[in-house]
Amino acid sequence: MVGGLDVLPRELVSKILSRLPVKLLLRCKCVCKSWFDIITDPHFATNHYVVYNNMEEVEEEELLVIRRPFLSGLKTYISLLSWDPKEPKGSVSSEILNPPYDYDSDHKYWTEIMGPCNGIYFLEGNPNVMMNPSLREFKALPESQFTTPRGTYSFTDYSGFGFDPKTNDFKVVVIKDLWLKETDERKPGYWTAELFSLNSNSWRKLEDDAVLPLPFEIWGSSRVYTYVNHCCHWWSYVSNSVDRRKMQSTRDLVLAFNHVNECFRKIELPRIRYSREEEFATLVPFEGTIGVIVYPVRGTEKVLDVWVMKDYWNDESWVKLYSVGPVMVVYKLVGFYGSDRFLWKDSNERLVMYGSESKKMRDLEVYGKYDSLRAARYTQSLVSLHRGNEFPHQFVSCCLVPDPLLNQTDTDLISFLLHLDKATMCVTETRHRRQTRFSSVLFLKYNERGLFYLYMHEKIIYSQNAHEWKVSSKCTAPF
Repeated sequence: MVGGLDVLPRELVSKILSRLPVKLLLRCKCVCKSWFDIITDPHFATNHYVVYNNMEEVEEEELLVIRRPFLSGLKTYISLLSWDPKEPKGSVSSEILNPPYDYDSDHKYWTEIMGPCNGIYFLEGNPNVMMNPSLREFKALPESQFTTPRGTYSFTDYSGFGFDPKTNDFKVVVIKDLWLKETDERKPGYWTAELFSLNSNSWRKLEDDAVLPLPFEIWGSSRVYTYVNHCCHWWSYVSNSVDRRKMQSTRDLVLAFNHVNECFRKIELPRIRYSREEEFATLVPFEGTIGVIVYPVRGTEKVLDVWVMKDYWNDESWVKLYSVGPVMVVYKLVGFYGSDRFLWKDSNERLVMYGSESKKMRDLEVYGKYDSLRAARYTQSLVSLHRGNEFPHQFVSCCLVPDPLLNQTDTDLISFLLHLDKATMCVTETRHRRQTRFSSVLFLKYNERGLFYLYMHEKIIYSQNAHEWKVSSKCTAPF
């Protein structure tokens, strides 16, 4: 059968494969060399992301949800939720996305999730991390070595995550507020900004040509990832008052950062809310532009007003597009997808998905106290974070396979740490769920037939299809 498919034109095979999920494509790499070459081609990864995630026949809806750390500990849990949209009363399945061992600690946590951006996500916290859940890839960002101006310190960071198609580079911009050391007071309207580039694996200060459009203040991190036209956005304001609590002469606006030309821009807003104390305003993406959803802070029944900037480059194109409700049990908006699907936390601390056109609610069976829940739409992607510029142990894959040294029980696993060489990966730490450690080192290489391992001068192959190890003196390992 494979031989028959192998004679098909490469373009046709690529078109067929682009409609398959990532998990299946990873197995298809082992079928034959031509399939391996197609699936590992970066151009195929880009095309697959567009084709697969825009197919009309969606079998499952999926969300990534993190529970931010509060009170009991600093550990963050990452869950992948999935459900059948055709079954309103069907159950919701949940899978815990366990990060690699180096990140699985009560002292390492994340407070925000941003994405998807070509299937890549950014976790803001300790440490800052980029991840591709489909490939189970995590990359910790190095710490910035820049300091604030003399006599000041930074108390709060506001991050933005995006992609530069011109350089094929994922970037993180961080805006830092400034406080005076001498008086320990906020220096209103003054900020500094830094940019991380995945391609260079380094931070740099944004220069004067990307200067922040001062004066302004930022309300806080947006609960909804708003990345549009290569720009990330923050809900901001301008005020004549030094005290943030005083709303006199305060004007809401949106601060945008373009990841291509690396410049900031202020987007003016009409008067869409009258009181910070009485109305929430959440920035959202809306079909190629940005929008704002306004709803009351108090009350059991709430009306949600959806404002949209019809022309993204025209500040005067804001219109109130429609209103939803009154609807019950809305406490705080967590997500907004498409043009009519709302994700909010209700008064019972549950995540609820609501379609304004269908007027149907779905309880996602996820609970989170206080302001602990953050969510992002899950999209599958073959786009790798690996750029070949990482130091050892900095780039981590949480691929888990049975440990050949043990009895191949379900609890015996190896976690892999990827090193500098793209082709060769070194397993420097093996472990299983009973936390036993071994000092053995295995070397492995990908080829079209699978993963080959060399251990104690013995060739061992792990079959991903059969989920078992085999010792083979006949197979030629690619070393």
